[in-house]
Amino acid sequence: MPISTAPSLRIECLARLNLTGRGDSVATPMRVAIPSETALGERRIALVPDGVRRLVKAGHQVLVEQGAGEPASARDADFVAAGAEILNDAAEVFGRAEIVAKVRAPTLDEVALMTSGAALVALLQPAVNGDVLERLASQKITAYGLELVPRITRAQVMDVLSSQATVAGYKAVLLGASESGKLLPMLTTAAGTIAPARVFILGAGVAGLQAIATARRLG
Repeated sequence: MPISTAPSLRIECLARLNLTGRGDSVATPMRVAIPSETALGERRIALVPDGVRRLVKAGHQVLVEQGAGEPASARDADFVAAGAEILNDAAEVFGRAEIVAKVRAPTLDEVALMTSGAALVALLQPAVNGDVLERLASQKITAYGLELVPRITRAQVMDVLSSQATVAGYKAVLLGASESGKLLPMLTTAAGTIAPARVFILGAGVAGLQAIATARRLG
């Protein structure tokens, strides 16, 4: 189920690429680009102003396409205040980037705008984006698929699947409640008592557990 109101992804893996200077070595200044998400219904953004501020503090340059953060309630002014440079041309955003951070995989046209030797950080969905991966490889672009990062303790800061599954479980119950013809909680009124609804949830992973918790909070 696509969740159009999902929050912005925290691209913490940029730190793992040594952009924040963590560890024994010093981070090499780089240009990180945040283009607009063009997938239908996509409202997330790869990097929020707080993340931009940390990268700028570490000595990096951050380029943000004009209006890229608006669907996620992040204004251009917020990015500027965090130290980012706003560009109104997508071609310039991709073309000047040493690292492109996106939520969804780029289109073939977007890949064509990237320079050879650049890096891409995104949810790549390689099973359905084989043509995009082939184009990335042919242009010698290093691509990091966040959904393929092992879900182990030392990689928790790069885990975007759990956060998105949490939102999906939460939102699924809200959408189900709005579509249901029955009220979820038990209600007692002068006219009588309405029994609480029964909610059936498949699975007990991150999304399922959040769905259970949300349904219980709704009554």
